Amino acid sequence: MKVAVTVWEKRVSPVFDASRRVLIADIENARITDQSYLVFDPGLPSNLAKTLSDLEVPVLICGAVSQVPANTLTAGGITLIPFITGKVDRVLEAYAKGESLTPGFLMPGCHGSATLTQKPAH
Repeated sequence: MKVAVTVWEKRVSPVFDASRRVLIADIENARITDQSYLVFDPGLPSNLAKTLSDLEVPVLICGAVSQVPANTLTAGGITLIPFITGKVDRVLEAYAKGESLTPGFLMPGCHGSATLTQKPAH
């Protein structure tokens, strides 16, 4: 399976709306097997949803995200795991192993939801 994470330096980008890069990771047998980066325009979330769909990336992990981009991405078929913070490699490792990203990677002041506890399908 594949998963995407908005990135800023080596961390999950704190705000989707200001992101410009997304890391796409391939997960096999609870391990990251490949990674690549994609540049995108956060002002056009429908383009990102289409690109992720075309690349068969069903999940996007990100930090804070405004309602319009969140709705656009989910309407485009992308499962959104928002309000996540931390080093990208640690977040991906936990996700690949099927561990919950909350509460350990949840942004301060945010409350967990069913969306945040989804685990990868292996």
